[in-house]
Amino acid sequence: MNTQRDISIQTRQLDRREFLKRVAQVTVAAPLVARAAETPSPRAARISYFCNGQIHVNELGQPERKPLTPGQPYWDFKPSWSKTGNHLVCFRRLKDDPVTVNWKSAIFIIDADGTGFQTLSDGTHTDFNPTWTRDGLNTPIWNRKNEKGRGFIVMQSKVGGKPGEEVAVTEANFHNWAHSCLMDGRIVVTASPPKQAAGIFLLTRREGPKPIYERVQCELTGKGIFHRMSVSPSEKKICFEYITHEHQKLLKTGEPGHTLYLADFDVEKRTIANLKAFANAEAKPIWFAYARWIDGESAIVYHSTQTGKGQLYVYRLEDSSTTRVSTNPKADYRYPHGEAAPC
Repeated sequence: MNTQRDISIQTRQLDRREFLKRVAQVTVAAPLVARAAETPSPRAARISYFCNGQIHVNELGQPERKPLTPGQPYWDFKPSWSKTGNHLVCFRRLKDDPVTVNWKSAIFIIDADGTGFQTLSDGTHTDFNPTWTRDGLNTPIWNRKNEKGRGFIVMQSKVGGKPGEEVAVTEANFHNWAHSCLMDGRIVVTASPPKQAAGIFLLTRREGPKPIYERVQCELTGKGIFHRMSVSPSEKKICFEYITHEHQKLLKTGEPGHTLYLADFDVEKRTIANLKAFANAEAKPIWFAYARWIDGESAIVYHSTQTGKGQLYVYRLEDSSTTRVSTNPKADYRYPHGEAAPC
C-alpha cells in the first residue's frame, strides 16, 4: 500500500468535506443575513401639528418638511388624525379677533399626504377643535359657538360633506363641548344640561339634537375647568388640561396656568381616578396644553411655551421622562396629534 498516496487522498477528502460544510453554513446564513438587511428599522412615531400657522405631518424629532397647508393669509389650527383613512380634520381661521371666541373659522379635511383638501363649513361661524368618532365611521365632529345662546353646540358632518350639510348633535339652550370619542360611538363632553350640575358626560347621539347624558365621576369636578380631554386607544386612560377656579380668574390678566393630568378611565363605571399631574403641577403661568396619545398609549405629546415660543414635548409613562421633540427653537409649535389616534 502506498502510504503517501493514501494520506494525500484522505487529505483531499477532508478538504472536500470541510469545503462542503462551509458552503452549507454560508447557504443557510446568507438568506438570514439578507432577510435581516431587508427588515426595516422601527419608524419613529408620526404626529401632525401646527407650526407657524401651517399644518405639518412629521416623525418625532425630525426637522420640518414641506407643510400640508399654505398658512398666510390664513392660519390653520388643531389637526386630529382619523382612526383609519389617513385624514386630518382641522380648522382654518378666516377672521382674526383679539377675543378668541369672536374668530370666524372653517372646518376642513386634508389627507396626511397633503391631498384631498375639502371644507365642511362655510367660515361664517366660530368652529373650533374638530375630532373624529372611533366607531368605524370616521365622522368628523366639532364645537360651534352658539350665536343665539350660551356656550357651544356640538356639530357633525361626514367625509365628502359640503358646507351647510353639517347638523347639530346637541341642543342650543345649554353649553356642550366635545373632547374625545369612544369606540361605541359615545362622545366625551363637558356640558351643563338643564337641572344637572355642570360636569363631564358620555353623550349618546340620537336623531335630532336630544342626546342622552351619562355623568362621569372625577374628584376634580366642581373645583375647576377641564380642557381638551383625550381618551387613550384602549379607552383605559385619559389625559387632559385642568385649571382651578382660583387660577381661572387670572385669565383676564394673562395665562392662568394649565396643569396636565394623566388618569385611569373606566368606561363602564364612568370614573376618572388615580390622577397624576405630569406637567406643570405647580400651575405656573405658562401655557401647557393639548396632551395627546402617541406610541399606542405609552407616551403623551403636548405643547408648552415654557421657553417663550411654543415647543413640543413627549412624556413617557414607563419612566416619567420628558423630552423636547420639536427641532426649531425659533418656530412656534402647537396642537400636536398622534397618527391614527383621534383625540
